[in-house]
Amino acid sequence: MGTDPAAGRAAEQADGGAGMRPWRFVVWFGTVSLLADFVYEGARSITGPLLASLGATATVVGVVTGAGEAAALVPRLLSGPLADRTGRFWALAIGGYVLTVASVPLLGVVGSLGAACVLVITERVGKAIRSPAKDTLLSHATAATGRGRGFAVHEALDQVGAVVGPLTVAGVLAATGGYGPALGVLAVPGVATLGLLWWLRTRVPDPSRYESALHPAPEPTTVAPVRMPLPRAFWAYAAFTAATMTGFTTYGVLSFHLVRRHLLPASAVPVLYAGAMLAGALASLATGWLYDRIGPPVLVALPVLAAAVPPLGFSAAVTAAVAGALVWGAALGVQESTLRAVVADLVPAPRRATAYGVFAAVVGAATLAGGALTGALYAVSVPALVVTVVAVQAAALLLLVAVRPGRR
Repeated sequence: MGTDPAAGRAAEQADGGAGMRPWRFVVWFGTVSLLADFVYEGARSITGPLLASLGATATVVGVVTGAGEAAALVPRLLSGPLADRTGRFWALAIGGYVLTVASVPLLGVVGSLGAACVLVITERVGKAIRSPAKDTLLSHATAATGRGRGFAVHEALDQVGAVVGPLTVAGVLAATGGYGPALGVLAVPGVATLGLLWWLRTRVPDPSRYESALHPAPEPTTVAPVRMPLPRAFWAYAAFTAATMTGFTTYGVLSFHLVRRHLLPASAVPVLYAGAMLAGALASLATGWLYDRIGPPVLVALPVLAAAVPPLGFSAAVTAAVAGALVWGAALGVQESTLRAVVADLVPAPRRATAYGVFAAVVGAATLAGGALTGALYAVSVPALVVTVVAVQAAALLLLVAVRPGRR
């Protein structure tokens, strides 16, 4: 699994005609994600308190944040195959980023719960449009750098933005006391995101050359690439991922608990979110490095981390609740990096965007179920929430052992 070392070194020494060396492409693409995360993670860090200020209950916050994650994932069933069939990876990536960076500042000026809920979900739809195309573009470069390391470095840069954005929002919120200015300031990195993305597209119009340089003689086939079935190993892996994500709470519910139980003031919630994103960056680098060495067994960490979140995060003690949020961030880091790297190794390039779309749809449905489940159980009984999540993650661990997702 992963890149052949000799071929990888050769590809790293040249751009393969793509216009930029693969590691530079990974870093610049990571910088695009850094700026975008500045925008939307800054907004997500206060989604729970913002919705609560407009009259939302814990169940509404759980459903909306879960639905938002589903909206970021399920529509990829369409955007993934569309990218494979049209080859317009850059156009879809840019279009998705435009939708996201336009939605966030508007979230700060609406005054009704309904409109805010719509914008939360709209911002996530932008992610759904761009992500299969973006992940496919990135996967070509990581064929040369190493899947785990390439996705991990990209995710670590992504998480830098997820740290800076919430901290910026926290500072503006503390200074002004209003959600409008705190979200409005995020328009600046939004414009920078689009400018850098367009520059990168002009420098590297065809990142597939990174991967084709490793395999210059394509295998002949009589089947149209987009008609090829997805491998069985991919479906088994998607089943494991669905199980572990069904038992994964959202930060919206965690932050709702922190504010409603008076464990933290609303202005401190984005600061904690920034800490969770930093934990995610470290976890992604660690598991990405291990994945290139030991393969999918490193994914055992995800159900273990997810199971630890509720007993800590929904505690009545500040220290335990903060620890739970940091563990949540570490689990998210594994989800956003190493889980995606495995997909690139399981599925050939002509079907990769489709696979990312299907995979994300599975994750989205499970995330919606997880958000609704944890929000509803929180409103009824925290002990019941803890027991349920631990049981679901134990089942996911058994499924991971049974399906062995690294095997084709």
